[in-house]
Amino acid sequence: MKTHLKINSPPHKPNLNPANNSTTRFAVAVFLTLSSAIALPSCGGSQLPSSDTGGAASSSSRENQVAASAPPPLPVLPARPPVTASKPRGVSQKVAETPTIRPQLIKKAELSVVVKSIDASTKSVTNIVEKQQGDILGFQNQKPPDSSVRQTASVEIRVPQERLETTLEALAKLGNVENRALTAEDVTDQLVDNEARLRNLRKSEEMVLKIMERSGSVGDVLKAAQELSKIRESIERIDAQLKSLRNQVAYSTISLTLEAAVSAQQTQEPSLGLRVQETWGKATHSVGELTLGLFALGIWILAYSPYFLLIAAAVYGFNRFKKQHSVPKIQEPKPPN
Repeated sequence: MKTHLKINSPPHKPNLNPANNSTTRFAVAVFLTLSSAIALPSCGGSQLPSSDTGGAASSSSRENQVAASAPPPLPVLPARPPVTASKPRGVSQKVAETPTIRPQLIKKAELSVVVKSIDASTKSVTNIVEKQQGDILGFQNQKPPDSSVRQTASVEIRVPQERLETTLEALAKLGNVENRALTAEDVTDQLVDNEARLRNLRKSEEMVLKIMERSGSVGDVLKAAQELSKIRESIERIDAQLKSLRNQVAYSTISLTLEAAVSAQQTQEPSLGLRVQETWGKATHSVGELTLGLFALGIWILAYSPYFLLIAAAVYGFNRFKKQHSVPKIQEPKPPN
C-alpha cells in the first residue's frame, strides 16, 4: 500500500548554506520513514479504528467494490433423505404403486383315517362339520361281504376355506392318518378376465339402450333389441361363471375315508336244525311255485285252444288236398306166360 503525503512548503528560495540543506534532507527522510511505519499497520489491519478519516474512507470503498464484484450467494436447497443402495428409488416407487392381489385358490383335500369304530367316528365327523360351519355333501358306508375285508365309509365335506386347516386337524385326531393330500387351483386370472368382460358387456348394454331411445325406425329398434338380448345372455352366463368360481374359492372340499381298524365280524352261522328248517321252507316254496306255474300254463293253453284247433285243421286239410291231387303211377301190363 502506497501512501502519498503532500507537504505545503513556502516557495523555494535558494539556500546559500550547504549545511542547512543537508540537515533539511535528513529531517525529511526521517519524517517519511515514520509516516510509512505508521501507515503500513493501518493498511494491514483494516478492522482496527484509524485516526485518519481519509484512510478509513478509502478502505471502506475498497470493501464495497469487492462485495459488489463477488458472485451472489447460492440458494439453500432442502436436505434430501438418504437413499439406500440396495433398493433403487424407481423400483421402490413401482413396488409401492403396484396393488397386491390375493391369489384366488380352489382348494381340495383328501384324508384317509383308520378308526376303531365307523359308527362312532361318523357321529364325531358330523359334530366337527357343524362346529366348523360346513356341510356334508355325501355319505357312503360299505359293509364288507366277508371277514377278510375291512369296513370303510366315505364322507364328502364342504367347509369355508379359512377353516380348512382347522377341520383337517380335527378330523386327523379321530384315528391314525394313512393318507393326506391337498391340491389348489389358481383361478385369479379367470376371475379378473370374467370381471373385465362383464364390465364391458354392461357398458355395451347401456350404449344399446341409448341407441334404442334415440332411433326412430322400427328396423333399427328391432336390431338393437336383438343385440341387447345377446348382450344380456352373455352377461347372465358370465355372471353365473363368476358366482360358481367365487363359491368354489370360498368353500373347500374334503374327501374323507374312514377305515375300521379290524375287519368286521359276521353273524354266527346257523345250527343244523335251523338249516334243515330253512331248506324245507325253500323246498315247499319251490313246489308251490311249480304248481302255480303249471296251473297258469294250463290256463294259457285253454285260452289259446281255438287257435291251436284252427292250426291243426289247416294242417290236416293241406295233407288231404295233397293226397287227392297226387298223380297215380301207371302200371305196365305184364306179358302173358
